[in-house]
Amino acid sequence: MTAAPHALLEVKAVAKAFSGNNVLQDVSFGVAPGEIVGLLGPNGSGKSTLLNTINGFETIDRGAIRLAGRRIDGLPAHRVAAAGIGRTFQLPSMPRKMSVLEVAVAAATAHHGIWATLVRSAAACRTEQAALHKAGQLLDQLLLSTVRDLPAAALSGGQKKLLGIVCALMAQPRLLILDEPTAGVHPNLRRDIVVALRALNAQGMTMLIVEHDMQFIREVCTRCVVLDRGRIVADCRPDELVRNEEVVRAYLGRIEEPELEEVLP
Repeated sequence: MTAAPHALLEVKAVAKAFSGNNVLQDVSFGVAPGEIVGLLGPNGSGKSTLLNTINGFETIDRGAIRLAGRRIDGLPAHRVAAAGIGRTFQLPSMPRKMSVLEVAVAAATAHHGIWATLVRSAAACRTEQAALHKAGQLLDQLLLSTVRDLPAAALSGGQKKLLGIVCALMAQPRLLILDEPTAGVHPNLRRDIVVALRALNAQGMTMLIVEHDMQFIREVCTRCVVLDRGRIVADCRPDELVRNEEVVRAYLGRIEEPELEEVLP
């Protein structure tokens, strides 16, 4: 699928190879403002490489990536983040000597960190107070206010993923990319993540989510883009996946008489 007009994120004819291995081949899709799009595909399909090209961790061989019409391919990761793309990671690592609140505040790109502490200018103090206020609001919204003073490294896996979302949101992104937000998460916290993401979307946040939990995809995503061997094989609603022959083939290969409803949305 080519990106629709006025897409917030536009990926057009993107290709990427490593040592002659074509990992991404002519990948094109768009994410409109306010959408939650699931990025799916079996292991080795190119999902991580695609995320890394969008975020600026990898360069593309050809094609174009635009955010709100502006080319961002070729920009370093910090400039892509400054342009408005936030990202969480599958296995978030948290510092041992910082509290949950301190980690959230440190993630604010407008916060001057140790410079603000040393200089203590009026502007720096205002920036610090604004970061503290925003961090407190996000920790409350993401259900982490009760653990705000605990060491970030002491959180459960699911709570670390929620804190990762808080940190990404501290930079006020226009697009939030989530890498397997529910992998290894306790069912209770999984429900909290679903509720939190729906609330963020209701406030206008646009999201691109890599996830293997198909029930989560059904609950959260409005559209799915499916990769297989570096190519897009489907761009459709979650409830259409089970009827797509290319998607079934990508996931199931030679498995005979599959129980499709147990494998796909």
